[in-house]
Amino acid sequence: MTRSHLPGILAMAAIVVASNILVQFLFGQWLTWGAFTYPLAFLVTDVMNRVYGAGPARKVVFAGFVVGVACSLIGTQIMGEFGPLVTLRIAIGSGLAFLTAQLLDVGIFSALRGGKWWRAPLASTLIGSTVDTALFFFIAFSQTLIWIEPGNDVSWANETLPLLGAGPAAPLWMSLAVADWMVKLSLALIALIPFKMITTRLTTAKLT
Repeated sequence: MTRSHLPGILAMAAIVVASNILVQFLFGQWLTWGAFTYPLAFLVTDVMNRVYGAGPARKVVFAGFVVGVACSLIGTQIMGEFGPLVTLRIAIGSGLAFLTAQLLDVGIFSALRGGKWWRAPLASTLIGSTVDTALFFFIAFSQTLIWIEPGNDVSWANETLPLLGAGPAAPLWMSLAVADWMVKLSLALIALIPFKMITTRLTTAKLT
């Protein structure tokens, strides 16, 4: 690790901490404010990968994972209205989804880095975000995995409702997952602009 990697590590840590805090606050019926900050983790990973390579990008990912684990441990000790703010299933789902999706992002980006500038960040973020959403919500809320934490009542998340209030009947957690996924996909497109600006600036700075 070099001093040049520190901004990426600090940015990732800040995003993880902010997202863990903001996920406690609702935005509308299907989202939390954390849904708008967490996708920025993919931007940080992709910038690090483009400018410094896959190795430093993975170091940033692992730093974010460690910070996320620390946040989860703290959350398990904070009691909310219905129990701990972070349950065992949420902690497992969050950590596993983050690490899997981010490392997948690094691998896909590296495989596509030689193509057009936008292809690697867009493809890696879209695929990584999809895996992240599927893993987290299934692990954290699906009735199928109730055996992970039998004492955690997730019946509320499995209440059958129209998908996003208008689609076919599905468990509530699926509506939450789809809404979260749609935000991630939208931000993946928007993030191409700062990705291009930041990578161009950092690459130029490396050459001077």
